[in-house]
Amino acid sequence: MIYDIIVIGGGPAGLTAAVYARRANKTVLVIEKAVFGGQITYSPKVENIPGFTALSGNEFAEKLVDQVLSQGAEVESAEVLSVTDGEVKTVHTDGGDFECRAIVVATGARHRLIGLENEENLIGSGISFCAVCDGAFYQGKEVGVVGGGNSALQEALLLADQAKKVTVIQNLDFLTGEKALCDQLAAKDNVEVILGTVVTAVLGENDLTGVTVEKTATGEKKDLKLDGLFIAIGLVPQNEPFAALIDLDPRGYAKADESCVTGTKGVFVAGDCRTKRIRQVATAAADGAIAALAACDFLDGK
Repeated sequence: MIYDIIVIGGGPAGLTAAVYARRANKTVLVIEKAVFGGQITYSPKVENIPGFTALSGNEFAEKLVDQVLSQGAEVESAEVLSVTDGEVKTVHTDGGDFECRAIVVATGARHRLIGLENEENLIGSGISFCAVCDGAFYQGKEVGVVGGGNSALQEALLLADQAKKVTVIQNLDFLTGEKALCDQLAAKDNVEVILGTVVTAVLGENDLTGVTVEKTATGEKKDLKLDGLFIAIGLVPQNEPFAALIDLDPRGYAKADESCVTGTKGVFVAGDCRTKRIRQVATAAADGAIAALAACDFLDGK
């Protein structure tokens, strides 16, 4: 079967694109390699989605998936390896090849690592990215959170309700998260914030035992004993399979403005994987709608 549109990525951008494409009566396949819903599924509580006072990221993702399926889109769990361009485009995955006439790339971004020796080996053995997923393992223990933005502060707040102590380690001399989150964090007796400090080593061979931190102003180093470390220092766009298909900027983001149109005919991009200033659920969904409508216009020869 040759689909009208294949959407690569099952986060808010990709799923919204699928809804809009189906509303335009296009055949749609959504391919997702991990969890449908994307990064939002890691958020225990979301309060900035229009129409909802508060809900969990998982609840929101489930609603999106249900909506996509009810509209008649198909979904496939597979990892996209590459794309062969042409009038009919072939999406190569680890589960087989799929053909279409237009593509919406909505692959989002993955968690950024610090880049330390043995860091990747300790993921799942003391290093985590999701407090809602793994916070319960650290009940009554001491944990660290690397980062000072909204994501890091939200992780720290959730962990503070479970862990004995939470140490927030921020490389800048100030926190970059929202004031409301900073105030909530300051009110927690078991939270310590260390500013102007970087993690230079993760300690432990098979399980994390702590970290080495360094004051950037003085070079002073010390070891912190930790049972767990939660890293929240940003995301990396997942555009590697499309490097030969669309133009990427030096950081790996797809070059596209608010029109969501790439320089490749019939290929559109939406959400956190494209160049943009604001990366939020609302802007991802908006991108999905715009990219889908642009793809429909392309297919209709407009």
